[in-house]
Amino acid sequence: MNGFDHVTPGVLLLLALALWMLYREFSRISRGYQHSIRRIPGVDAIEGAVGRCAEQGRAVSFTTALTDVGPTLIACIGVLQAVAKKIAQYKLKLFVPQYSPEAMAVVEDSVRAAYNEVGRAAQFDPNSIVFLSSEQFAFASGYMGLLHREKPGAAFLFGAFAAESLVLAEAGQQVGARQVAASVSPEQVAFFICTCDYTLIGEELFGASAYLGRDPVQVATVAAQDRFKLVLCVIVVFGVACATIASVWPEMHWSPIELLAAGWEVFAR
Repeated sequence: MNGFDHVTPGVLLLLALALWMLYREFSRISRGYQHSIRRIPGVDAIEGAVGRCAEQGRAVSFTTALTDVGPTLIACIGVLQAVAKKIAQYKLKLFVPQYSPEAMAVVEDSVRAAYNEVGRAAQFDPNSIVFLSSEQFAFASGYMGLLHREKPGAAFLFGAFAAESLVLAEAGQQVGARQVAASVSPEQVAFFICTCDYTLIGEELFGASAYLGRDPVQVATVAAQDRFKLVLCVIVVFGVACATIASVWPEMHWSPIELLAAGWEVFAR
């Protein structure tokens, strides 16, 4: 029970609600329900960058940077597969610089599956999945060298980034690549906004992946997250209203919202 020592009943209630919403969306999709996903401008930027490479006959670079195996990598792969399918159809060259050996294996299988899906399995080149280094700035140096040698027409920077983000984006600027970035690292978003043609901020990465890949698991997860965030917004507004009422009428010291923060001692009374 050590992991639940500081968990309040309210938190457990919210967790149960979140799990129920996720289960509900999975059940709806399994019955054939089609969610409507709003097309965000980031999707147009991704497709426009690939189209530009097709017009110029230039290669495409897609890196997941410091992203390890996890939910963020799965979201990146959803976009990567959509990009790889178009590259296979246009017969362009693809480079996928990698930092994590574990992520590299997943990425290679995903790109291979994308080529197979459009009937271009023979065009897939395993050497296009390039392992550079598992050291942060060694990876950044290798990425810069790769871009200057191959001079791609588009560079996609998706995933987790740290201090090397500006170095990677500047390399794309130097070779004239159209760059689209998507980061779950809030502190790096400003650098991408300054140096890239378009930047997907935060959860837009997951939305773009669900829209392009149409993977049932990702679509259900995004739908459940949106509904749960709406519930949290309602709770916040209700809590602010209760706090405001309590400040105007101090005699009303109790608020229903306090139940979410109350400990297990409430049930021991």
